[in-house]
Amino acid sequence: MGGLAGLMDGTGTIDGVPVWRVMPRTPAPMNAQEEAPLVIVGAGPVGLALALELGSRGRSVIVVTALDYIARGSKAICFSKRSLEIFDRLGVGARVREKGVGWEKGKVFWKDLAEPIYEFDLLPEKGQKNPAFVNIQQYYIEEYLIEEIAKHPSIAIRWGHRVTGVRQTEDSATLSVSATNGDYEIRADYVAACDGVRSTIRKAMGLDFEGRIFEDNFLIADVRLTRERPAERQFHFDPPWPGWSSLVHKQPDGVWRLDFQLGWNIDREAAVRPENANPFVMGMLGPGVDFEYEWLSVYTFQCRRMARFLHGRVVFLGDAAQVVSPFGARGCNGGLQQADNLGWKLDRVMSGAAPPSLLESYNAEALAVADENIKNASRSTDFMTPKTTAARAFRDATLELARRRPFARPFVNSGRLSAPVAYDNSPLSSLSDEFAAGPAPGAVAIDAPIRAATGEPWLLSHLGGAFSILMFGPAAGRLEDFQRRAGDSVRVLSIGGQAEMIIDEEGLAAERYGAQDGAVYLVRPDQHIAARWKNPAPELVFEALARAGGGAAGS
Repeated sequence: MGGLAGLMDGTGTIDGVPVWRVMPRTPAPMNAQEEAPLVIVGAGPVGLALALELGSRGRSVIVVTALDYIARGSKAICFSKRSLEIFDRLGVGARVREKGVGWEKGKVFWKDLAEPIYEFDLLPEKGQKNPAFVNIQQYYIEEYLIEEIAKHPSIAIRWGHRVTGVRQTEDSATLSVSATNGDYEIRADYVAACDGVRSTIRKAMGLDFEGRIFEDNFLIADVRLTRERPAERQFHFDPPWPGWSSLVHKQPDGVWRLDFQLGWNIDREAAVRPENANPFVMGMLGPGVDFEYEWLSVYTFQCRRMARFLHGRVVFLGDAAQVVSPFGARGCNGGLQQADNLGWKLDRVMSGAAPPSLLESYNAEALAVADENIKNASRSTDFMTPKTTAARAFRDATLELARRRPFARPFVNSGRLSAPVAYDNSPLSSLSDEFAAGPAPGAVAIDAPIRAATGEPWLLSHLGGAFSILMFGPAAGRLEDFQRRAGDSVRVLSIGGQAEMIIDEEGLAAERYGAQDGAVYLVRPDQHIAARWKNPAPELVFEALARAGGGAAGS
């Protein structure tokens, strides 16, 4: 019980890092200087998702990563419904759902009470393709994305190539790269920095984070069990075992993620020794439960970001751009939303269909994602780790009241779980709005069950990754007019009764969009709403399309 298994005993590691899969090192290119349209630095989920998004659009992409393996260990495990929708478009969603553990329910416990003080459902609106969350180890996500990338000859991943420097001109960024058999340079039209919290690109450019480091540490223990437990999120305040708070999540392969709050002044090296972790783990799991450690680590809460994410020809996203505390699963999910945002914009800029200024909208919207996630993560951290007597008294009073009164439960903050951030003030949105319900401009589109001749039963799958115009109710002659004006680059979908392209059999699509007959939604390639109208003239729709980045460059 409590022994170190497999990767923790020194086998299957590289430089002390446990390895999921070794990748063959890529030789340095023959030429010491080369040119490329786009280089992505970093091969985590965010960088790989961005590469696959652009490669699937026909762009030539080079991914440079200092590693020559897929790491195994304590990384992201909770992937939100929005991330699953992105994975669907990238071609890996089905594999993630099949392997992962889907869940929607959570429970909050306090002290030694056997029953939760309350439960919550993260997907109250059923009838959607994806669950609220899927728990799956990050190395599976990376493996699936890499295997999908292999189907696209326009994407090249260079394993074991370390970026050592970057310099810029007005129209390019040049990376200095070191490989096993030589050094070289790549002059790129654009560089996407996805190289993590210790970003080499960020440091080479003299940039840094701004924000808070919280005086608290948490122990992560990934343990393998033979006994089953419910596939639900369980959070414990002041549990009867060591640690001021703790959290448990189920993962595939019989592995469970356990988190324990340790406090500030600790011996980090001692904390990850099995003999010191055992009282925490055994206290949570209960007596007589056999387990083996897959991974032990300590992390410190941080909520920080760069002042800007766009610096000339270099764009930052994911942990290279911001870092948030892991409670709430906002780090990787927020990074995937940023990759989804940047991908279609880079595609349009690189193809000449939109001016480079379109990327300024990425900066504004990605900062909104970071700020929303940092705000929620900071509030969660302050509630979970009260630092004063007054703060603790407020927290405990809130927990006590939540046991008895439902109105108090929204004030209990055990980590507000990741949700897609709406671009409320986006420069791409048309904000005049006549609707009382449905996703407003800037919000992400909502899925709904439908019936179509293609057999695809979900609305979001019909949007794909293009600009889309959704027309509700009988289209009559309007459909042909819209299709003629839209051309081949914009999808026009008619949603309604039996005579329409998409049959809203249960009426849920119209209900979720608050749409009466004649309503029109304009949806961006990343499936955020650009504009909506109750019964617009076509001119209004195509003016909004141009404003949203769907017009010709210079228009």
